[in-house]
Amino acid sequence: MDWLTASEALALLGTQPQTLYANVSRGRIKAKPDPRDSRRSLYRSDDVQRMAGQRAGRRTQATVASEAMAWGEPVLRTGLSTIIDGRLLYRGQDACALADTSTLEDVAALLWRSPVSLSVTDALPVEPGIKAAFMALAQRAAEPGAMAHSVAEAGRVLGTLAQALTGEADGLLHQRLARRWARPEAADSIRRALVLLADHELNASTFAARVTVSTGASLWAGALSGLATLTGPRHGLASRAIAALAEDVGHSDDPEEALRDWLGEGRHVPGMGHRLYPDGDPRCVVLLSGFDLPPAFAAFRGAAETITGDLPNVDFALAAMVVRFDLPGDAGLELFALARCVGWLAHMLEQSASGDLIRPRARYVSAV
Repeated sequence: MDWLTASEALALLGTQPQTLYANVSRGRIKAKPDPRDSRRSLYRSDDVQRMAGQRAGRRTQATVASEAMAWGEPVLRTGLSTIIDGRLLYRGQDACALADTSTLEDVAALLWRSPVSLSVTDALPVEPGIKAAFMALAQRAAEPGAMAHSVAEAGRVLGTLAQALTGEADGLLHQRLARRWARPEAADSIRRALVLLADHELNASTFAARVTVSTGASLWAGALSGLATLTGPRHGLASRAIAALAEDVGHSDDPEEALRDWLGEGRHVPGMGHRLYPDGDPRCVVLLSGFDLPPAFAAFRGAAETITGDLPNVDFALAAMVVRFDLPGDAGLELFALARCVGWLAHMLEQSASGDLIRPRARYVSAV
């Protein structure tokens, strides 16, 4: 594998150093420390060549198709949510505007196009949390009779997940979480976060849920697929990595130098930038408006914006919220799971109504 120096990479790309750093932070170009000088980095030639080719417009039809499946292009029709001109819309309504006053239950009614009634199955004999959520969904997914694809069944799935995560069967969902975490002062920020995270087009966990239910599997099985996918560090667990890096960089004597060291080890900067929001993630702005940013996060944000040129995304805001209100370590994932379950269920109902089986084709690459 060939590696390029920064000057060689910049010559091929025809960009400024800031753009190179941004591509590294977004995971588009892999970097590693230069063995001859640990203060410098080397950049993978294949990644740089690919980016240079895209800038020159030299992309084949096969490349375009494979990139569409890899990121950013719609592969299914949906009437639920989309991003247009930097705005996230739920059935045509601005999600950020909804976050001002709406609850997650309100968003469920909008996305499901039906009044929402949450009901529960039997409580599990374990502490509330992600483990209880997995157990509750798996238990019902294994039952052969739980196959209904209806709004009523969606209410049972969401109600059961909410009970597993909060330990309560009644009350507004954001208030249940605030009570479980003993942080009543965080209730409104929790409500905002739930609304903003309810749906986001065909993200990885939503796509997994749609694929599952397209086979005829139950809403319970689809929600279980979504939850399993959500637990990846590049999805629902992203806020945890952001918090760790913000605490490290933000408390250093020189945040920019600390962050450059991080990038020099071939890593990307989590929590910064979003391909669907080139001018900044509006969900982040709305969520951060509800509380004072912890000092370490402010320092990290300033360093990251200077180095990468990117603005923070909603994962950054979620991580900051968890730290600001001293919530448990799994709070970000649990909040994300409860919110996104509303979107999973909406997408599963839509997919079921279409009658289509999701079965993408592969582009075979010969080993010879």
